[in-house]
Parts: sequence; C-alpha cells; structure tokens
Amino acid sequence: MQDKIFIVISQYSNIIMGVTKSEGFTQSQNEFATMAKAIAHPARVAILEYLAQVQSCICGDIVNELPLAQPTVSQHLKELKNAGLIKGTIEGNAICYCIDEKGMQKLQSYLSDIQSKLVKNQKECC
Repeated sequence: MQDKIFIVISQYSNIIMGVTKSEGFTQSQNEFATMAKAIAHPARVAILEYLAQVQSCICGDIVNELPLAQPTVSQHLKELKNAGLIKGTIEGNAICYCIDEKGMQKLQSYLSDIQSKLVKNQKECC
C-alpha cells in the first residue's frame, strides 16, 4: 500500500516541477528559445547544413550522411520540426524533409534585432 501512495506522490511532484515560467516571457522570446534549443546540438546543425545543400530528402538519406542510427536521426528531425526550422511532407510511405524558410527567417530576424540594438547602443562593456 505504501508503494502505491509513493507513486502517486511522485507523479504529482513531477507535474508540479514540470511547470515552466514561459508565460512570463514574450511569444518572440519563447519562439527564439525553442529554436535555439533545437540548434544547440551538433547533429541538428549537421542536419540543417545537409538539408540546405540537398534542398530536400528523406530520413534515410540523412542517416547515410551522419554517424547516427535511424531512430536518433528521426528524433533530431522531430525536434527541428517542432521548433519550426524544418518541415516535412508525406511522400508515399516516407516523409520528405526540407528547411522551413519562414522559421529560418524568424531566427535570423531575432538575431538581427539583437545585433542592431548592440550597434545602436554600442558602448564599452563592463
């Protein structure tokens, strides 16, 4: 009986601990954070570079290019897609992936905004 109570308490504490403070930030800040998190892995950077080079491909093509197993590549593709940096269309029994230009423009725009603020307010740091 005590084991069951512990499991319920453990599950409840995970729910409480899983709550984030994202609602305290702007939509733009949250979107950029999601994109930055997605590209913070070298495999995902390599996938983006490969997709930029070949325009579009299926997961198996990427598996042939990277030193990663197919399930690992699929997980990385999922993260990039959820972040809005790539998109996929179903072609037969496979998904054809390509760079999502709108997502990349958002990423570039956010970084450009920060850069322009730095130039505008340029002064010696610390």
